[in-house]
Amino acid sequence: MAARPRVVAALAAALRDLDAAEEAFADAAATCLALAEPPRDVAAWLYVAARRRAIDAIRKARAEARTADAMAGVSDMADILNLPEPIPDERLRLLFICCHPALAAEVRAALALRVICGLPVGAIAQLFVVSEATMFQRITRAKAKVREAGIAFEPPERRHWLERLDAVLLALELAFTAAYADAGGELSADIGEDLGAEVERLALLVAELLPQEPEALGLAALVLLARSRARARLDAEGAMVPLSRQDAAKWDFARIERARTILGQAAERGRSGPYQVMAAIQLTHARRAYDGAVDWGAVLRLYDVLLALRPSPMVALSRALALAQLEGAEAGLAALDALPDHRLALARPWHVARADLLAKAGRAGEAVAALDAALALEPPRAERLWLERRRAQLA
Repeated sequence: MAARPRVVAALAAALRDLDAAEEAFADAAATCLALAEPPRDVAAWLYVAARRRAIDAIRKARAEARTADAMAGVSDMADILNLPEPIPDERLRLLFICCHPALAAEVRAALALRVICGLPVGAIAQLFVVSEATMFQRITRAKAKVREAGIAFEPPERRHWLERLDAVLLALELAFTAAYADAGGELSADIGEDLGAEVERLALLVAELLPQEPEALGLAALVLLARSRARARLDAEGAMVPLSRQDAAKWDFARIERARTILGQAAERGRSGPYQVMAAIQLTHARRAYDGAVDWGAVLRLYDVLLALRPSPMVALSRALALAQLEGAEAGLAALDALPDHRLALARPWHVARADLLAKAGRAGEAVAALDAALALEPPRAERLWLERRRAQLA
């Protein structure tokens, strides 16, 4: 349901319990779906119904009776929805709460993706390149720690925002990574909203709240640049179109120019960071819409900087693809084969990159095997159509 993230956020703030908020929402949603006629205000109905169920559960367990009695006096959701501060900002508020420094950085981001964005645990596991069972355990432990440590469900004072900013930006980055990989919109349909659009809104809001933080500006620019290509990412059959083959005339020039301006503002702060470098890489690709070419030398140098700032197998993978553009497919394959991280076998981009370079090197049979490995990892429909089409060409 589209109302899920904002209603769960409001419930979590009221109940002070993430698990209780999700369980109460699930019960209320099931009841709502069974109604003969949908309520006029679905979000308000779900909030009131879920809150009442949570209060009943608390009372039956004879726990936190005082909290339940206090909650029972709260007015209906309509009053909350009509407050001057719009409900979607409850999501940003809860994002800062989930990113409490008492939790490990990766756990904070995973918890935020589950509770605030409503991403399935399997999708979150793919982002962290771990098994679904491992990620489920991490999120469960994080919720328990929030509850046991008595972490306040109040936004931190402004002077404490910066100690949570890195985790907030990471959560937004990963949420957008999931949205961007889902070119056909299947994931957004499952969670009931345009996840990419919501992450863009939140990233711009964080940048507006913290205009002196260059990395907040860098992430906002990065998301804008990626979103600028939305109209060019699918062909007529619904298959994903790789960046190098997209029609640049379909790109959103207003978003590109806004991102360029924001990135310039970040540069004025004099503190570079990985989000600014990633945005600069995307801006270098965006120049193809203006002069018809990509400066691969600049892209490679930027990946060298990014690898120094934030080393990871996926950054190294992207650098290998840039290197192949300058020195040939075999050089790119050698760089890929030098990567030691065994988890890459769980990452579709690894197999897709190998397939691309193997095909360019004339090793079609190996390229087909790499595409088979990528298809075995259950890509979204749009990516699957593209991979199957590419496999048919090679086979």
